[in-house]
Amino acid sequence: MRSWPKWLAAGILATTVLSGCESGSGTDSDPANNGKEAENAVAPSKAPAASPPASPAAAAVDEQPSTVWYEIFVRSFYDSDGDGIGDLNGVTEKLDYVKELGAEGIWLMPINPSPSYHGYDVTDYRAVNKDYGSMDDMKRLLDEAHKRGIKVIMDLVANHSSTDNPWFIDSAQGKSSKHRDWYTWAEDKGIEKPAAVSATNGQAWHEKNGSHYLGVFWEGMPDLNYDNPEVRAEMISIADFWLSAGVDGFRIDAAKHIYDDFNTSKSDPQTAAKNKKWWQEFRTGIMEKYPDAYLISEVWDGPGTIAPYLDHAFDSSFNFNLNDSIRSAVAAERAPGIAGSLDRVYKAFEKSSGGSFVDGLFIGNHDFDRLASTAGSPEHARMAAGIELTLPGNPFIYYGDELGMKGAGRDEFKRLPMRWHSAGSGKGQTDWQKDLANPASSGVTVEEQENDPSSLLSLYKTLIQWRVSEPALRDGGIAPSTVKGDGIEAYMRLTAADRVLVVHNLKGTAQKVQLDEATAAAFAAVAHTTSPDSALSGGLLDMAPYSTVVLK
Repeated sequence: MRSWPKWLAAGILATTVLSGCESGSGTDSDPANNGKEAENAVAPSKAPAASPPASPAAAAVDEQPSTVWYEIFVRSFYDSDGDGIGDLNGVTEKLDYVKELGAEGIWLMPINPSPSYHGYDVTDYRAVNKDYGSMDDMKRLLDEAHKRGIKVIMDLVANHSSTDNPWFIDSAQGKSSKHRDWYTWAEDKGIEKPAAVSATNGQAWHEKNGSHYLGVFWEGMPDLNYDNPEVRAEMISIADFWLSAGVDGFRIDAAKHIYDDFNTSKSDPQTAAKNKKWWQEFRTGIMEKYPDAYLISEVWDGPGTIAPYLDHAFDSSFNFNLNDSIRSAVAAERAPGIAGSLDRVYKAFEKSSGGSFVDGLFIGNHDFDRLASTAGSPEHARMAAGIELTLPGNPFIYYGDELGMKGAGRDEFKRLPMRWHSAGSGKGQTDWQKDLANPASSGVTVEEQENDPSSLLSLYKTLIQWRVSEPALRDGGIAPSTVKGDGIEAYMRLTAADRVLVVHNLKGTAQKVQLDEATAAAFAAVAHTTSPDSALSGGLLDMAPYSTVVLK
């Protein structure tokens, strides 16, 4: 929420430090449909410079109380029963690992019964995939997580079901079937020769029993018909079922595709309005009983498309543009000017949400080639972590990224087994998918990294601890800084009462950064650094190669 910093109101820094401020798709399916929303992602734009604020009142703060989350693909994570497939009891067994990492929440990728390995085509929304265990196992996981202060959200795949779902099987029987109108059939709508390109640039209509049903992602994922009030009521009831079981919220899959079905209607404002109206209805339907439920959406698009969904629909939405910006910046060793861009984005989010949004940060998830496979070097991956974990919002860490796991190409290769043991096998190690990307000699295992202070895993723990210890890093907004330099990315993080200056050297060479007089007076000490070779003296900041420094 936007508030006036006491230190600004009192005149500390006033206009001097801020004199250089700027004003500031795709979910899962069959591997053949990999990357199906990538065409909807909007490239990040560079922020133009703006006039300096005329007074301290111009430097408002978007505070975003945050939680670090950890995304888990259960099938790949930890195997408790020796069948080679990860399960819910395995996640429970490794909750202490999550806690030691510093995460305060986990996001479980789909755990419902499904004919596919990934689970994004659901056959029963009120049950647990037998490969993963039972409902009792799920409740035990929730209980044990909550004992450790860890929240749990789960994927809710609301846009479509599986063709093996009993609803669809019944719907396909004919026009008189009970669930016929739970899906969209071309012939029932008077469309005699269905031929349309879907919003994901695939085939929109698929034949079944002489009729054609809508499935914008894949023929195995028929779209549910949200014009039917029974479908809307059922999805709210399903959410109530899981919330009553103890789940703390949902990651909403393919949120913008409830009505965004065809390539020709992707830019139709009426389509976007219908999507927003439904998700507002969904939120209203659960908030009376579960006011603290956390809803984060996958709206794979630019900020202008995301912003309306933060209006009494979702608490957060994943920031795909920011993910692209961070990945590109570390690979090119070029400062992206994040603060100026986010300032403009957050103003739009604040306006839409009434100041109650929290950004959804990530530098990797199950739809992207692993960061370690694309960053160019381990140092680049370390810098990406440094940026993500010092920005506003809720950071989401994809399991294994804290180890530097690689994986690229088909979706299965982005979701390879979590690496626990240096020998490549051992207690809990899953092996449902062969891993050629992370050989035993790579050092990418928990066993090898957990006691190594120089490891990537240790860096993640350190960065998260910084976040916990500094209110401005955990809950603060962001403002641009006057600090500049080749490959130097710098920004202020601030709450109404605290502020820090974060400086990243994205280059592989040491840098000397001269702070201006006002900045040097306001930030006179190194509070945290990733390198002992980084130091501040007399306003001159010596930055080690590939390092992050937090000044207070």
